[in-house]
Amino acid sequence: MRAYILDGRRDAIGKKGKCFDRKAWEAWSGRLLYRISMTQMTRIPPPVSAMAPVSAMPSVTECWDAFLRRDRTMDGQFVGCVTTTGIYCKPSCAARHPRPENIRFLPDGAAARAAGFRPCLRCRPDELSRDSRAVAEAMALIESADEPLLLDTIAAHVGYAPHHFHRLFKRATGLTPAAYARALRAERLRDALDGQGSVTTAIYDAGYNAPSRAYADAQAHLGMTPSAWKDGGRGVSIRWRRIDTSLGPLLIAATDRGLCRIAFDEGEGELRARFPHADIRPADAALDSLASAVAALVENPAATPDLPTDIGGTAFQQAVWAALRAIPPGETRSYGQIAAAIGRPGAVRAAGTACGGNNLAILIPCHRAVRGDGAPGGYAWGTDRKRVLLGREAKG
Repeated sequence: MRAYILDGRRDAIGKKGKCFDRKAWEAWSGRLLYRISMTQMTRIPPPVSAMAPVSAMPSVTECWDAFLRRDRTMDGQFVGCVTTTGIYCKPSCAARHPRPENIRFLPDGAAARAAGFRPCLRCRPDELSRDSRAVAEAMALIESADEPLLLDTIAAHVGYAPHHFHRLFKRATGLTPAAYARALRAERLRDALDGQGSVTTAIYDAGYNAPSRAYADAQAHLGMTPSAWKDGGRGVSIRWRRIDTSLGPLLIAATDRGLCRIAFDEGEGELRARFPHADIRPADAALDSLASAVAALVENPAATPDLPTDIGGTAFQQAVWAALRAIPPGETRSYGQIAAAIGRPGAVRAAGTACGGNNLAILIPCHRAVRGDGAPGGYAWGTDRKRVLLGREAKG
C-alpha cells in the first residue's frame, strides 16, 4: 500500500489505483500548478534601464501624477507595474498606491506581461482594451443603422449588460448611445441641408421618420431650425455686443436659446459673415447679463458658470467638447489623451480640429488642450492668451 501526503492528510491508494481519490488528486494538482505559476509570475522583472524607451508614453512624472489622481482619462495610455507584488494596474485603480521607488510604467498590458507582471484583479487593466473595442463596435453599429436602436440591442451586440454598457459608453464618449445616435442624425441632416434638395427630402435622407423629430434634434444640435440652417440663419435673431477685457476685445453673441459665439478680436462684420441671413441686432438686457458672466469668466477661467448655449456640432465635436469641459481647471491634456478619452485613440488630428472648431472661447475650455510634448500648441485666439488663461486657472 502506497500513500501520498495531501496537506497533512494520508489518502490510501491501491496498487493499481482502484481506490484513487480523484477529487483529492485534482485539488492537490491544482494547488501545485498554482504554486508553480505564482513562483513564475512574482519574479521581479529587470530594471527599467534594461527596457527599450517608449516615446509615445507620457513622462514618468505625468504617469505618477495620474496614478495619484486616479485619473480615469489616462486609462489606456500606460500601465503601472508594482515590483513588490508583480502586478500591473491602470491609472484609475482604487488600490493603495505603492511607494514611488516600487513602481515602473510601461505602455500597455502586453509589455507588462512580457516583463513578467500579471494584471490586477481589482481594476482589471486588460479589460480596458475590451471596453474600447466594444464602444468602437457600438459606434459603428449605430452609424450603420437605418433605424434608431434600443440600448438592449446595442448592449447585446457587444456582449455587455445594458445598464453597464450605458455607463461605459457615456464615460468613453461623453454621450449616451441615444444621444450619440441623435447627434449622428443631426450631422447627416446638416450635410443634407447644405445640398440642393428640399428640407423635407433632407430630413428623410438623414434617417428621420417624421419632420417633428428632425426639428426637435435640430434645436439641440444645429442651434436653429433646419430651414434656418439651410438659409444662412434666415429667420433667426442674433444679438451681440463687444466688450473690453484684460485679454482684449471680446465678441459675445446669442440667439434666443443661448450663446452662439464668444470670440476675441471679432465684431459685427465677422458675425454677419457667419450668419449672412440672420437678423443681427444690438444687445438687450438679457445679453448684457450673459456678457457680464462671460467677462467674469475671462478673469477667472476656472469658474464653471451654468450659461445657456446654442451651438451646433457633429457627434465627434460634441464628444471632444465634453471631454474638454471634464478636464479639471489648471490641468491640461494632449490631443492624444482627449481622443483616447472619447474612445477614439486614433483620431488625434481630428480631436485637434474639433478643438479649433470651438465657437465658445473659454466657456468650452479648448485652451486646456496641448501638444503631446507638453508645448502649448495652437489656439484660435493666440497662444499668448492661452498661456494667460492657463496661468489664471493654475492660481485658482
